[in-house]
Amino acid sequence: MPADQLPVLVFDVNETLSDLTPLRGRFEDIGAPGHLLATWFAGVLRDGFALTAAGAYADFADIARDGVRAVLSGLEDWAGDGAAAARHILDGFAELDVHPDMPDGIRRLSEAGYRLTAMTNGSVALTERLLDKAGVLDRFEAISDVSGPRCWKPARAAYRYAVERVGVQPDQALMVAVHPWDIDGAQRAGLEGAWLRRGASVYPQTMTPARYGAQDLQELADVLASERRTATPSE
Repeated sequence: MPADQLPVLVFDVNETLSDLTPLRGRFEDIGAPGHLLATWFAGVLRDGFALTAAGAYADFADIARDGVRAVLSGLEDWAGDGAAAARHILDGFAELDVHPDMPDGIRRLSEAGYRLTAMTNGSVALTERLLDKAGVLDRFEAISDVSGPRCWKPARAAYRYAVERVGVQPDQALMVAVHPWDIDGAQRAGLEGAWLRRGASVYPQTMTPARYGAQDLQELADVLASERRTATPSE
């Protein structure tokens, strides 16, 4: 479906809108190497996906706390308080900022006539705080998280829940995410997909190709706004 007929953009949050890089410093604060951030976050996603595949559910924060304790237990010389360390890591989410391209890109997409919403495997509260801090919360009609459908993305029900909350069908929405698994899941659920590369160069061949690709939100705004202008007859 052309961009002018895709009125709703559904945004992933963690890493797509938010920059998780400062959490490296949180790991270093507790005496762990900063590079554990990538291992830990990948493990959180893995366990959330696994529970969903098994027909179970747990919140991001609970899985994330377990994940911190797990990665720290693999460090030979680490002997701190695992629970306190996990709290310190998770508290960092409330202080995250968005990627620099995000505020301008969001405003331009909103001004181009797109309705904006977000669907996160994280939490509504932290997402609202992030967007408010960036000055763009008022551009979003709804913020959803996986506690509603009780399943994590990329489960089909998670995407269906997000679009139902704003009153559209899946084929009237475009999922915007940095994660190929999120794009693949959304497109299998009937949405279109836009992949933000953010420095990555390879999209997995085993996954459904994204309808759109862009380096960041500003480039995506250029692409979608141009397509909408082209499809709109001049007066």
